[in-house]
Amino acid sequence: MLGELSDLFHALSPEARREDYANAIVDENVLGKPTLAARQSVRQRLTELYGLDPSLAVFRTLRHVWDADPPGRPLLAMLCALARDPLLRSTAPPVLALAEGETLDRAAFAAHIREATGSRFNDAVLAKVAKNAASSWRLSGHLSGSAGRYARRAIRPTPGVAAFALWLGQAEGLAGLPLLDCRWALVLDVRGEAMLVWAMEAGRRGLIHVRAAGDVVEIDTAKLDPYAP
Repeated sequence: MLGELSDLFHALSPEARREDYANAIVDENVLGKPTLAARQSVRQRLTELYGLDPSLAVFRTLRHVWDADPPGRPLLAMLCALARDPLLRSTAPPVLALAEGETLDRAAFAAHIREATGSRFNDAVLAKVAKNAASSWRLSGHLSGSAGRYARRAIRPTPGVAAFALWLGQAEGLAGLPLLDCRWALVLDVRGEAMLVWAMEAGRRGLIHVRAAGDVVEIDTAKLDPYAP
């Protein structure tokens, strides 16, 4: 739902409240949906994926970095959605494990989702979930091509995206060198020293604080959250 999120953020200021997002989608129809049911449905799904509530640290941090790093928006949206949506997160391993240029096997992808979700979905719903998930990974830049012939692409993050990935890792309690290998860094196809390079660039741009000397790495992402003390 990258397009809907982009349009919503364009329509509302960073100071918007939770009720402002709901009103904009349902009452004002800023996303141009044809029916009330469609407006309510998109509000629910956007809320599930992104929060749409500045009382949630992950959402307000996303919104802050979104405005600071426009080129990184597709990856920012994917990172936030992965952090909030267990179903989408369960589709990450088979995509991230692909070598660059390797084709995503639709049957194997669906089988992986089936293994992760058990009997939660019937075959028709499972196929739809797999299709939508693959489309999401295409929008984030991890896959290229058309439905049924998606192939893996290498990701090149931006400083804002790297900073947000590190913020997510710190939110899980990681610090120092382990933070550079966090699962959110893996979504960006970087880890270790490569992630440190992006962290240093984010630091130079004033997004986070980074200090590295030998084997000692200190990273502080608190300033990404506009409400942080």
